[in-house]
Amino acid sequence: MTRIPELTILQPADKEHIEIPRTSEDELAVGKKRLYIESYGCQMNFADSEIVAAVMRNAGFATTSVAEEADVIFLNTCAIRDNAEQKVRNRLKHLIGLKRLKPELLVGMLGCMAERLKTKLLEEEKVVDIVAGPDAYRDIPKLVEEAESGQKAVNVFLSREETYADISPIRLNSNGVTAFVSIMRGCDNMCSFCVVPYTRGRERSRDPHSIVREAQDLFDRGYREVTLLGQNVDSYKWLGAEGVEPGEQPPMPQAPGPRSITFAGLLELVAQIHPDLRVRFSTSHPKDITDDVLHTIARYDNICNYIHLPAQSGNSRVLKLMNRTYDRPWYIGKIDRIREILGDDCGISTDMISGFCSETEAEHQESLSLMDYVQYDYAYMFSYSERPGTLAAKKYADDIPEDVKKRRLNEIIACQLAHSAKRNQRHIGQVQRVLIEGPSKRSNDFLSGRNDQNKMVVFPKGNHQKGQYVNVLVTDCTSATLRGEVV
Repeated sequence: MTRIPELTILQPADKEHIEIPRTSEDELAVGKKRLYIESYGCQMNFADSEIVAAVMRNAGFATTSVAEEADVIFLNTCAIRDNAEQKVRNRLKHLIGLKRLKPELLVGMLGCMAERLKTKLLEEEKVVDIVAGPDAYRDIPKLVEEAESGQKAVNVFLSREETYADISPIRLNSNGVTAFVSIMRGCDNMCSFCVVPYTRGRERSRDPHSIVREAQDLFDRGYREVTLLGQNVDSYKWLGAEGVEPGEQPPMPQAPGPRSITFAGLLELVAQIHPDLRVRFSTSHPKDITDDVLHTIARYDNICNYIHLPAQSGNSRVLKLMNRTYDRPWYIGKIDRIREILGDDCGISTDMISGFCSETEAEHQESLSLMDYVQYDYAYMFSYSERPGTLAAKKYADDIPEDVKKRRLNEIIACQLAHSAKRNQRHIGQVQRVLIEGPSKRSNDFLSGRNDQNKMVVFPKGNHQKGQYVNVLVTDCTSATLRGEVV
């Protein structure tokens, strides 16, 4: 679940970390201790860092974008691949020198890597003072106090209830236009290659009233797009809780029996906040996405015509080994249903793994043929990386040579580059409604934003400003970007 930058072809665990930009908050911290956060990995980690910043703000800390100014440095980590963990370990080596210059500096490890390794991190990385798992963020101020007294502080307890629904995130690295809204935590899908159920715990959904309130607040503050986040948003389900005052509730669908909200219902509630609030979501699981969700997208113009539907493999035997609980025909059936209800212009992206345990050359070719069938707009692609403790690590040999994994991955990437270019060429000559996010990365004379299908569109700046919607006539494209002129 990775935030999509201008480049369309990504390997999620290889994504560079994002640091807090310098803002006026840096200068308003007189007399306060300062917090510096780096986030690695998926969208959920970036959203979690915003929760941590809010918790620490309530404890009297201010944020800073300069590590050398910080009293506490947190690395919010990813454990999806070994490469992701090695990046964090390399970063810790750089912090050793900083800590020598500033002995009172505290370094904390948060997130999935912290949950996976637990107290081993304190033994392996002497620079680490604090270890906190994804469900322990409320406890961080107390952990900081323990570490300030000279103790090593750890909380990796996984909760069955924690959703942080009552915490208003502090938007870090924000463009003031787009924001993440977490709707659920954890995962009940035990994919054999994935460490997430072990690092984020069991699935639980957040109260829809708090989600709508957060999205409404973002719109009132000038944000024009929210992305609803969950490991598997389609399994979102909330049963009405007792003790909530009717006046505190936004309008909810009326139905006989217990008040319950599925993901389709939640999508509708958020879409109804305002027609100018765009709604995206990630990630969908092929076994759970329903026609109700697709029809809800079709009913509301402000729900984006884009679905991230990870396949992981195009071969049924490999999918069974992965414990994905669907096969190739089932997945193709879901793609066909998306095209039937939402049309060929609906953007679809995927995840694809090369070289999973025992994958044959013929099975790899089936992944390529699935990509040819679907014609994805873009994809997140990586070679298989065995993660300790997962079902695959326990049951299957990681028996595909690295050079074969790399060659197959390169073939998948080449295939996707061709499909991305072809899908983008469809837009040439079309007028696309674009939400401006800010300057283009390459020139301040150009602005950039995304269209309905989540594709980056670049166009001359003119008199336009971020946060505005503009109609852009697409005149050219690459495999990653659309280019055009405002009309």
